[in-house]
Amino acid sequence: MESILIVDDDINLCHVLKDELEEVGYEVGFVNSGIDVLQALKKRHVDLLLLDLKMPGKNGFEVLKDLSDNSIKIKVIVLTAYADVKSAIDSAKLGASDFISKPYDFDELLITIRKVLQKDT
Repeated sequence: MESILIVDDDINLCHVLKDELEEVGYEVGFVNSGIDVLQALKKRHVDLLLLDLKMPGKNGFEVLKDLSDNSIKIKVIVLTAYADVKSAIDSAKLGASDFISKPYDFDELLITIRKVLQKDT
């Protein structure tokens, strides 16, 4: 079973998205801060991060940089309400596989997740 870690400061979104993804067969966890990502990845295997960009403490760009600096190879989909071309390009430069705007369409998100998980890294 493939596992997904949601990284978002919106606790309600985390619960809803976790339930939606578990219904279609993914193992899902979440953290509500970019600060907690590296620790969470040490505790369990994760195939994919769903990463918000705007969070207090440590934003999504900083998380992407941390992953790179620590040579952590993981697939990342940025899921953010602050979607613009510059953010998408900057995320891709830092290693994100894809970029989706909130509010998300679950079917579109699911297609993107499956596509990203099938790609070789």
